[in-house]
Amino acid sequence: MRKLKLQMQVTVDGYVAGPEGQLDWMTFDMDAGLLAFINQLTDTSDTILLGRKMTDGFIKYWEHVVTQKDSPEHDFAQKMVGLPKVVFSKTLPHVEGKNVRVENRDLVDAVKQLKSRPGKDIIVYGGATFVASLLEHGLIDEMNFFVNPVAIGSGMRVFKGKTPLKLAASTAYPSGIVVNSYLPK
Repeated sequence: MRKLKLQMQVTVDGYVAGPEGQLDWMTFDMDAGLLAFINQLTDTSDTILLGRKMTDGFIKYWEHVVTQKDSPEHDFAQKMVGLPKVVFSKTLPHVEGKNVRVENRDLVDAVKQLKSRPGKDIIVYGGATFVASLLEHGLIDEMNFFVNPVAIGSGMRVFKGKTPLKLAASTAYPSGIVVNSYLPK
């Protein structure tokens, strides 16, 4: 069975976005080691799951970057655009973008069905509400939290209560980001 892996930016005080969904606190000064880890997570996956709220920005950003041949993110953008993306929404019947389909069925059933299909692992980037639902239903098999060296004091979280986890790895990078990888306990 394929694993559902989370890659999510988080502040040192546990927020994944500001109170209004702000992401201006993220550290983008990534070194070669951190970029290699991000590429490894992506390369071991063949499907991206997205929540409705972050989809528009995600798709527009990567589809724009893929047209910028001189961008340092161009190669990664090709992966983001090329991989199939499943957008979970209860309200949208269709989303514009390359390799994008909308899933309106029950979250738990749809994710379990995706995980049971042959292929590489599945990666989820967010958003906050979507990831919280996946966590609440025990659907995420590996959590990779990119802890940014900043505290914002308030905002959105993905955990709704006590959630025991098992630390699988922790790596500090020169940018100040620490990637903590957890498994459900």
